[in-house]
Amino acid sequence: MKKPVLTIVLASTLAFGAVGSQAVFAKPAEIAQNQPVKVFDHKVINKLNVENIYKNIEYLSKTPRVAGTEAEDKAVKFIKEQFESYGYEVDLQPFTFYGYTPPHTIELDVNGYDGQLNPGSFTYTVSGEVSGELVYAGLGTASDLEGLDLTGKIALIKRGDISFAEKVLNAANKGASGVLIFNNASGAMNGTLGEANDQYVPAASLSKAEGDALAASLSNGETHTATLKIEGARTGESVSHNVIATKKPTNKKKDTNNVIVVGSHHDSVAGAPGANDDASGTAMTLELARVFKDLPTDSEIRFITFGAEELGLIGSTHYVANLSDDEKNRIIANFNLDMVGSKDAGDLIMATLDGQPNLVTELAQASSTRLNGEPTPYSQGGRSDHVPFAEAGIPAALFIHSPSEPWYHTPEDTIDKISKEKLEDVAEIVGTAVYEQARFNNMGPKTKKAKKIKADKQAYHEQNIR
Repeated sequence: MKKPVLTIVLASTLAFGAVGSQAVFAKPAEIAQNQPVKVFDHKVINKLNVENIYKNIEYLSKTPRVAGTEAEDKAVKFIKEQFESYGYEVDLQPFTFYGYTPPHTIELDVNGYDGQLNPGSFTYTVSGEVSGELVYAGLGTASDLEGLDLTGKIALIKRGDISFAEKVLNAANKGASGVLIFNNASGAMNGTLGEANDQYVPAASLSKAEGDALAASLSNGETHTATLKIEGARTGESVSHNVIATKKPTNKKKDTNNVIVVGSHHDSVAGAPGANDDASGTAMTLELARVFKDLPTDSEIRFITFGAEELGLIGSTHYVANLSDDEKNRIIANFNLDMVGSKDAGDLIMATLDGQPNLVTELAQASSTRLNGEPTPYSQGGRSDHVPFAEAGIPAALFIHSPSEPWYHTPEDTIDKISKEKLEDVAEIVGTAVYEQARFNNMGPKTKKAKKIKADKQAYHEQNIR
């Protein structure tokens, strides 16, 4: 997901607690006094199998699933087959988007340098194979490059002061055939050039240690020739898919005509296996679909995994935009599962686009109180697939742990960082919340339409990283 900007808006009765622990079931007498877990909760809880969620995360996170790529297509096929194995008829909703496909190959060789180099890519970098003298160019600002002739050379530039895009363009304007930008702090560097530009030259990222070592070698008077090879990067039209499995009401005579959407996004960012972001939400959506398949309900439930979330919520926006007014009015709730399993993240919270409670937060707070003894807090936050639903006036909330894990959008977002306890906790809270509303003769909160909310750009798009 695009990391949410969260402004905590909590009622005085709410507090951030140890929400991520498993529900503890007391003896019957104690349940009535302390944790009023209801009989219908067990119909969901007893069916949930966290091992299923974990195994599906493991399968999905074997490789990055960038929207519009073969890897995403394979993920879509897997998700469709899983839904079908539970007995669902599945719809694939294709959509075309103009976007960036990241490179499949990045190679860097620096002649005369013995250290190991592991180059990374920037979103919107271009393909190409270039070779030239390596030249240190400071921060890549106009003043740093003044008087430098970079014609046919590869510029080594340090992160800071100006955007990555400006650094690449400044060097290209001085004749550089390629650019290497190294970090100014330890840790991974996940950068974007912001948008496509015909003036870009091939650019790759390096760690702080790698860049410092190369810069030191150059300052000692050594001369190096660098060869940078980037293949597979392109900007243009691509196709992604939303995967939709629908559970119809069990008894048509008692059909409320309401629809509940449980969803997640199945794509990831380039270079990140996306175990938590968002194979965790996708696998949980699959497991909840399996659990609900044979449970009696008076409402329709749609289990959806969206494509191209990481590129600006494109799949969920397409889905909502293509709903009729009647369909929008029928959808009473959207439960959005994004990054719900990292052992290195904080406690579970919910985020609504306007920071106000709605049917989703009310249902989930009631279920988490029954299961864990305290309500899951809610906050204001966008930048995930609940945004288009909220903009359409549909009650929607994002389920996520905050603060995010340090592995967010990095190659380290792998299966070994996943907590089965957190997966189980979220699945129980969401599953019982959905069932409280969808079961026959429910006594849950009254359904009501939310006001349409206009999201600002930050709800959709990642700003240029500096």
